[in-house]
Amino acid sequence: MKTKEVHIGDRVIGGGNPVLIQSMTNTKTEDVASTVAQILKLEKAGCDIIRCTAPTMEAAKAIGEIKKQIHIPLVADIHFDYKLAIASIENGADKIRINPGNIGSRDRVKAVVDCARERNIPIRVGVNSGSLEKDLLEKYGGVTAEALVESALKEAAVIEDIGYDNLVISIKSSDVLTAVKAHELIAKKTDHPLHVGITEAGTLKRGLIKSSIGLGLILSQGIGDTIRVSLTADPVEEVYAAKEILKTLGLRRGGIEVVSCPTCGRTQIDLIGLAEQVEKIAAEYDDLDLKIAVMGCVVNGPGEAREADLGIAGGKGVGLLIKNGESKKYPENELLGALRNELDQIRAGK
Repeated sequence: MKTKEVHIGDRVIGGGNPVLIQSMTNTKTEDVASTVAQILKLEKAGCDIIRCTAPTMEAAKAIGEIKKQIHIPLVADIHFDYKLAIASIENGADKIRINPGNIGSRDRVKAVVDCARERNIPIRVGVNSGSLEKDLLEKYGGVTAEALVESALKEAAVIEDIGYDNLVISIKSSDVLTAVKAHELIAKKTDHPLHVGITEAGTLKRGLIKSSIGLGLILSQGIGDTIRVSLTADPVEEVYAAKEILKTLGLRRGGIEVVSCPTCGRTQIDLIGLAEQVEKIAAEYDDLDLKIAVMGCVVNGPGEAREADLGIAGGKGVGLLIKNGESKKYPENELLGALRNELDQIRAGK
């Protein structure tokens, strides 16, 4: 579904541009050093756009200092107090997230919109299943996809009626199927870019499953311009998950794909530990576009590993490192070092 282009700092979403990855800091925004340190880690992991909460004037003013030390666009998240939205914009936020319904009167919303217009920065209108208006809950008999869509379009209309359409819309639910249906409906009703995610997805394991299914169903239909995987975990995990979802759907290339076989009774190497360590190493070579196979036995391992750019096939205390169909045996404790050496050579173009 083609949407309008929206510029967020030096990044662009919508208009057929690649789907960009977002995350949100969980530090106190007022703590500039901690917030910057977390953002730099997220940048390294592959985050394209970062969001910080601005619940106080001190936090809003800290945005300016944070921006000086990071390299990706910053979105300020504001609720209730329109003055915080204005202060965040004045201190350099590249985009703001508000819900006009909780900002207050039309005059207050207009003050925020006018400030955003002066700097031509986008406004993300966000509606969650937990923030639906009472009249819509009564109209639809609870939280439904239709209610989410009506609420989001109504909130967007408030800003459009003021004469500003530099908008991004998000409609999030913790219920996967409700979220999917809501995105299918709203994609037919607006050309504003859509920020997609399954809100309050849960802890790392449960949240990854819910987010992968929900985002997979939505993105596979061509719906969505930027995503956040919401996890009760280190935000870096959100970025790793988002990258894998996009790669799996063919929406992003680059970076190393690690495939590994399930363990079985034939496994004679610490395959779980080995695969986890290979994934950590691979994350350091995100500039390379290749596949690494980690296999645990001599039955299928060598053959399957040869189909990848690099492969490891484990045996008892030893393993094969396979490249271009050629294999070399290493002691188990030297396999990872040999793999890293090969990756360094590929990076150097040798």
